[in-house]
Amino acid sequence: MYVYTMAASLFAPFRCPCAVSQSHSTIIHSTRVWAPFSPPASLSTRPLSRLSPTSMSQPNSAAESTPLASQDDAVEAQSSDALVQYVVLRRDLIDTWPLGSVVTQGCHASVSAIWSNKDDPHTLQYCSPENIDSMHKVTLEVKGETQILNLSAKLTAGGIAHKLWIEQPENFPTCLATKPYPKSIVSSYFKKLKLCK
Repeated sequence: MYVYTMAASLFAPFRCPCAVSQSHSTIIHSTRVWAPFSPPASLSTRPLSRLSPTSMSQPNSAAESTPLASQDDAVEAQSSDALVQYVVLRRDLIDTWPLGSVVTQGCHASVSAIWSNKDDPHTLQYCSPENIDSMHKVTLEVKGETQILNLSAKLTAGGIAHKLWIEQPENFPTCLATKPYPKSIVSSYFKKLKLCK
C-alpha cells in the first residue's frame, strides 16, 4: 500500500518523495506529477462581509436575501455599539522601557480583565467562537502613574469593571484594561485620551 501526500493533488509540478512501500519500508520516488490547479466552480467571489462568520465558503442565506444598503446600515449600527476592550498604557514607560515589556504589561491587564469577568455576558460574547477572530481593542495612553491611578478611580466610581495592573515585585501600576463593553457604555471615559502610537 502506498501513502501519498494531499499536496500532490493540489500543486504541480513537483517530485513526490512520499510514496512508501509498507512491505519493505523503503521510500519510492515517483515521477513528476502534473496537476494543473483551477479553482472549484463553487468558489465564490462575493465580498467577505456577505459570508457567514462561521464558514468562509458558505454564503449566509440571510445576507444573500438582504439588500446591500440595509446590510451596510446594519453593519454601521453594529460597529457603533461593537463590543470593545480598552487598554491604557503609560507614556513614561513606553519612552523608557523596552517595547516588549510595555506590550507584555498591556497583555497582562487585558487577560486579567477578561478572566476576572469570564462569566459576564459581554465577555462571553466577546470571546465566543463567532467573535474570537474579530475582537475590538482600543489602546490608549496616559502620561504617567498619577494619570493611570486617576483613570482607575474614575472607572471605579462609574462602575466600569477593569484591571489596574500592578507590576510585582516593583509594586507600581503599569497599565489598565477594561472588560469588554459595548462601545456606547464606556467610550465617554476615554475620549480625552490619545491613541497610543
